[in-house]
Amino acid sequence: MAKLYFHYSTMNAGKSTLLLQAAHNYQEMGMDCFLLTADFDDRAGEGKIGSRIGFAKSATTYGTNDDLFALIEDRLTQGPIACVMVDEAQWMSKAQVWQLARAVDDLGVPVMCYGLRVDFRGELFPGSATLLALADEMREVRTICHCGKKATMVIRKGADGKAVTDGAQVQVGGNETYLSLCRRHWREETGT
Repeated sequence: MAKLYFHYSTMNAGKSTLLLQAAHNYQEMGMDCFLLTADFDDRAGEGKIGSRIGFAKSATTYGTNDDLFALIEDRLTQGPIACVMVDEAQWMSKAQVWQLARAVDDLGVPVMCYGLRVDFRGELFPGSATLLALADEMREVRTICHCGKKATMVIRKGADGKAVTDGAQVQVGGNETYLSLCRRHWREETGT
């Protein structure tokens, strides 16, 4: 039975690594997966999903206005797929998450989404909020703060290395831009 899954965490928890490992496992068993990533995220290269530990795999890119149900339906005309996997799922719109849910319900294809739960301001991303509401199953991927407690928040660092508390919700970046922290240390860094 197909389900909509949401694997969520903060930065540097290994979400993309888990996605790539799962895709590899399917491939080893002779099953194809349909990998999706946002068209503006080119950190691993255009049309690639990459992890901090050096693994990468080609993926189909989608734009903010693309219909993901139509993309999946079109991909199915080329042959069966065992699973759809979406990296950086927080960047999807509410409508796109509903399109994925429709693909699960109407096309019978499992969809695994991997993404952040909250942004640097401690607010839900639209894609994450909708996934939290619609997902059949959710899994927290854990990482730690420098103090050893579970990291649930993230700060965006400015040019001076200090926490930024305003700006656009979406800014592509990695360790040079973001730092995962527990709530206590996030509050200290942001002055909240």
